[in-house]
Amino acid sequence: MASSIPFPHQPISENPFPSTIVSSSSVSSHIGRSIGLPGVTSRVFPLRVSRGSSGKVRAAEISNQTRDSTNLRSVDLQMTEVPLLSSSEVVERLKTYQENRKSTQHYLAMYSSIFGGITTDPAAMVISLDDHMVHRGHGVFDTAAIMDGHLYELDQHIERFLKSASMAKIAPPFDPSSIRNVLIQTVSASKCMRGSLRYWLSAGPGDFQLSPSGCSTPALYAVVYQDQSPPYKKGVKVITSSIPMKPPQFAIMKSVNYLPNVLSKMEAEEKGAFAAIWLDDEGNVAEGPNMNVAFVTTDKELVMPYFDNILSGCTAKRVVVLAKKLVKEGRLAGIRVGDITMQEGKMAEEMMLIGSGILVLPVLQWDEQIIGNGKEGAVAQELLELIQEDMKAGPSAVRIPIPY
Repeated sequence: MASSIPFPHQPISENPFPSTIVSSSSVSSHIGRSIGLPGVTSRVFPLRVSRGSSGKVRAAEISNQTRDSTNLRSVDLQMTEVPLLSSSEVVERLKTYQENRKSTQHYLAMYSSIFGGITTDPAAMVISLDDHMVHRGHGVFDTAAIMDGHLYELDQHIERFLKSASMAKIAPPFDPSSIRNVLIQTVSASKCMRGSLRYWLSAGPGDFQLSPSGCSTPALYAVVYQDQSPPYKKGVKVITSSIPMKPPQFAIMKSVNYLPNVLSKMEAEEKGAFAAIWLDDEGNVAEGPNMNVAFVTTDKELVMPYFDNILSGCTAKRVVVLAKKLVKEGRLAGIRVGDITMQEGKMAEEMMLIGSGILVLPVLQWDEQIIGNGKEGAVAQELLELIQEDMKAGPSAVRIPIPY
C-alpha cells in the first residue's frame, strides 16, 4: 500500500480562493482575460479595464456568454497575485473543494498503479495532467455494478475492457488475474455494498507529446462510487441524434473519447429528452450515447440491433439470455438480433434503453412519435425485474462476492 499523505489541519487563509485577473494589461485596453471569482468557475470575459486611484481595477462592459445570459456592467476587483502554493496547501485546497462539492455521486475508494495502492480520501483521487488519457484521450474504461456486496458481471466487463485496451494498443501493466484482484480489493476497501466500480487503462503519464513512446508504463486506475440520484420510475422521451456517431472502429471500443456521446446527450437534454438515438449509415437503429436500444414488435418479438458496429453491451447481452424465460412462458414470440429501421422502431409496441446504469428503461416517445400506447410496456417491466433478480441472486458466473 502507498504511504499515507499528510494533510495540514489549519486553513491556509481566510479566503482560499481569492478573486484574480490572470494577466497583466496596459491601462484602458480591450482584452480577453480569465477572471477568477470566489465560488465561480473561471471563464474568459472580454472586458475593458482601467486602474483607479485606490489601486483597484475597474472592469467595465463585461460580457459573459453563459447559459443564463447574465451581463455584468461593472465589477470592482481587488488586484491580487496568483498564489504560489506548497504541495501541502494544494492538498488542503483539494480537501476543501471535495468537502464543498455538491454532487449526487460520492467517491469511496480509488486505486492507482502509479502510486501503487488504494486511497479512501477523495482529495487524493487524482491523476497526473501529463497522463496521455487526460490530454490525448489515449485510454479505455469499463464499469461494473456492485449489488449487495457482489460485483455483477465483473469477468464479462473485464473481458471487454481488455479487448478495448488491445484495440487502443495499450498493454496492461498486469495480467488479467491481477487486474481482477486489484478491482475486488478496491471495492473491499471502499466498504461499498451497492454502487459502481469504474476502471481505466491509460497509456500512462510521461509527457505532452502525441506518441505514448515517452510514457514509462501504462497505468491502471479504479474508482468506487455511489450515486444517490433517484431511480427512474417512469418511461422517457428520446430524439434522433444529429451528432455523427463514431465510425465502427471506435464505436466498438470503450475508449475515453466520449465527446460525440456527450454532445448527443446534451442535445437530448436541450430538447427535453432523456437521450438521443444514433442511426447507422443505412438508416438502421444503432445505439444511444451510453446504452443499447431494444424493441418489442407488434408480433411480440424482442429485437436488438447487431453489435457489429456498436458497443457490445454486457447488460444488453445478459438481457437477451434472461429474455428466453419470457419466450418459454409465451410472453415473447422470439428474440432476434438484427437490423431495424427507424420507422420500424417507431412503430414498435415497446421500446427500451438498456445499460448498466439504467438497467431497462422504457421509452414512451421517440421524436414526435408515441411508442405503442404511450405507457410503460409489460415486457420492459418484466425484463427489468429479471435483471434485478439476476443481480441479487444470479449464478456465480455473474456474481462475484466481495471479501469485506
